[in-house]
Amino acid sequence: MLELQNVSKSFDNLRAVDGVSLTVPRGQIIGLIGPNGSGKSTLLSLIAGNQQPSGGRVLFDGHDITRHSADQVFNAGLVRSFQDPSLFFRMNVLDNALLPVKKQRGEQPSQAPLHRTWRAEEQKNATTASTVLDQVRLQTHHAKLAADLSGGQMKLLELGRSLMGAPKLLLLDEPTAGVAPALAYTIFEQIEHLRRTQNLTFLIIEHRLEILFDFVDSLYVMHLGKVIAQGSPDQIADDQTVREVYFGE
Repeated sequence: MLELQNVSKSFDNLRAVDGVSLTVPRGQIIGLIGPNGSGKSTLLSLIAGNQQPSGGRVLFDGHDITRHSADQVFNAGLVRSFQDPSLFFRMNVLDNALLPVKKQRGEQPSQAPLHRTWRAEEQKNATTASTVLDQVRLQTHHAKLAADLSGGQMKLLELGRSLMGAPKLLLLDEPTAGVAPALAYTIFEQIEHLRRTQNLTFLIIEHRLEILFDFVDSLYVMHLGKVIAQGSPDQIADDQTVREVYFGE
């Protein structure tokens, strides 16, 4: 589904991502871990088109998307979420969920004044959004302002909104950051459910390894911009280099 070939990114004299190659097989949950400052979030930005790489190639679903803009990457089916939820806080939960729907007729200037041409489509999208909000346990909060949600609920809304973009692959940047442990595990249970029922693929940055290791198929470990290890959770846990870099042992 996703392949990175020797991807790099430099900021002046700082090489934030240094020749990273990795693959994300279709239908799998892949973890991306490493100490703070190791280049993980920058790598996600390069994949999602938020930043352009200095070198290397990004291949998604058989197509080269290396120089695509963020909206082109999104329209191809690759959707990212952010560590700090990028919600519209003065809009309610349902309206936030409806924003990513692609090719909405009512957003076209020529069609917007003609309510009859898009009213049924809008109702269908609202029904779909209601189903998605139910999947992420927010259906009863549909009328609440995003600003009034708890931190964990904001993370769930970010996940639900990503699903409304009809993704093939989701890039999640610390989906449980700042979330209580019980809800953090629930978020990953929802991710696993979505993988199983909708055949979605995930690349996830996460620092809560005790949760991440229960759900991923395999992991990559980054340090100083490079991938230093790759393998199953058991292999990563037993890797001495990873233990030295990540755990200080």
